[in-house]
Amino acid sequence: MTRELLRKVSLGEANADLVIQNGTLVNVMTRELQANVDIAIKGERIATIGKADHLVGPDTKVVDATGKYVAPGFMDGHMHVESTMLSVTEFAKAALKKGTTAIFMDPHEIANVLGTEGVRLMHEEGRSLPLKVFTTFPSCVPATKDLEDAGADLNENDIEEGLKWEGVVGLGEVMNFPGVVYNDPKMINEIEATIEANKIVTGHFPDGSNGMLQAYIASGVDSCHETIAKEQALEKARLGMHIMIREGTAWQDVKEVIKIITEEGIDSSNISLVTDDIYPQTLVEKGQLNHVVRRAIEEGVDPVVAIQMATINVARYFQIDKQFGSVTPGKIADIILLEDLTNVEASTVITNGKLIVSDQELVKEIPAYEYPNHAKDTVKLKRALQPDDFNIFTEQKEKVKINGIRIIENSARTAKMTATLPVTNNLIHTDLEQDIVQIACVERHKGTGQISLGFAQDFSLKSGAVASTVAHDSHNLLVMGVNQEDMAFAANKLAESDGGMIVVEDGEVLAHVPMPIAGLMSDQPIEIVVEQVRALEKAWQQLGCTIHAPFMTFSLIALPVIPEIRISNRGLVDVTKFELMDVVKG
Repeated sequence: MTRELLRKVSLGEANADLVIQNGTLVNVMTRELQANVDIAIKGERIATIGKADHLVGPDTKVVDATGKYVAPGFMDGHMHVESTMLSVTEFAKAALKKGTTAIFMDPHEIANVLGTEGVRLMHEEGRSLPLKVFTTFPSCVPATKDLEDAGADLNENDIEEGLKWEGVVGLGEVMNFPGVVYNDPKMINEIEATIEANKIVTGHFPDGSNGMLQAYIASGVDSCHETIAKEQALEKARLGMHIMIREGTAWQDVKEVIKIITEEGIDSSNISLVTDDIYPQTLVEKGQLNHVVRRAIEEGVDPVVAIQMATINVARYFQIDKQFGSVTPGKIADIILLEDLTNVEASTVITNGKLIVSDQELVKEIPAYEYPNHAKDTVKLKRALQPDDFNIFTEQKEKVKINGIRIIENSARTAKMTATLPVTNNLIHTDLEQDIVQIACVERHKGTGQISLGFAQDFSLKSGAVASTVAHDSHNLLVMGVNQEDMAFAANKLAESDGGMIVVEDGEVLAHVPMPIAGLMSDQPIEIVVEQVRALEKAWQQLGCTIHAPFMTFSLIALPVIPEIRISNRGLVDVTKFELMDVVKG
């Protein structure tokens, strides 16, 4: 019946429900701008493109697009809603206002805490929203075997079942790339099940030899969002890999990776733009995927090409371009109106043929989604932590050489560092002159009491402590500080609030972002969360930290799948060898 009505409208035999008049169409199918175009919509789909005055009836809603650009809604091909600190619903409210009408979320953060149930909760929440929420089912939970302990463990059976859910379009980023390359049965079976289901296997290949890359692609994994340099991107693109160029809050890769288009001039049709991880204040202040499109344009990409990389290219990669990704007859009417092609701000957003945003404000009420109580009770410590829980002892008497983690600003990567630290009474001390502070990872899912200890460099902390239950990807409790009293205080306060992020100094809380949903997401409106995060940022600065997005960098130093060195609840991890290593050098 829907297609019959579309045909009638196209033939002028029935009126449209909504008509957009006199806009300049951003035609992503032909890479051109078409002036003075009308778009007629019937139900949730586009009926006709061209002149549509004759299709306006007494009940037809008309949107005047004079002087504006009409484009497909933006589609974010890889992102983690949990990183926004918001529920899917609260994220959707903000993203829609920025012109994003579809996301492809990988909820592996909540999967590491609550398993399949957590994935289902977020997936079902997304299905009820005007924002299209497609899911890639998490592939690596935990991210690595024998190096960390998460709150859950997803196996091949979980993934095979998840791939059957409506709206699940593929396998989440396959971070265990060594497992794929060297034939880990679990990883291979997951990939084969996804291919058998005719769905997409999304990838994660930050580093490795050309042979490893080719083996990874030959295994069926055909995209990557971890590319940070032009040469890497060219290598992957030439091998047929779909390149996802990332610009989030901390990881800002557009400037370098976009050079494969602006300098090398390669075909952009197998390239898309993504956010991966974005914080709430970035979402409000800069935007969502529209910010990434804007950054591409600023680096010299033709605006229509940039919009293609955020619309039709994404739809084609996920094999849904018959329904989404372009403003053409028969497609779902997910459409945005842009004031211009420079700042890429959407004034009007239409999803499923319905007006959702007008004059940059939501005009449709989006009801809240309530998570069950047990999803908000996930921080389980064996007991309250004491300062001496963070003592690191050595047989050395005066000084000792240690292995540690050196962070790299605006990068997901870390570097191995070695240093000589002072010792008194066999106790190793931090050294602020070398910008070395103490770090700990506390198991928080099953109350085992397990704590691993280490040292981190280049956070520039001068006082206090910070703690977070956002600790990719197993999301144990991370604590870092200048003194052990504040470290214990921060960890205990955070546990009392069911998780989140906190900054303390001299036994006082400077800033706190409670995130009771799995210890990863707030249950508060975005306006409140943004203010809490701004306060958190200022509090980090008060402790002396000057780096950009420090809490994002902090949250990733527990992720043992990105080189070179990390800390998990089991200890210090050498990611180049995928094995645990000693803190004290032998």
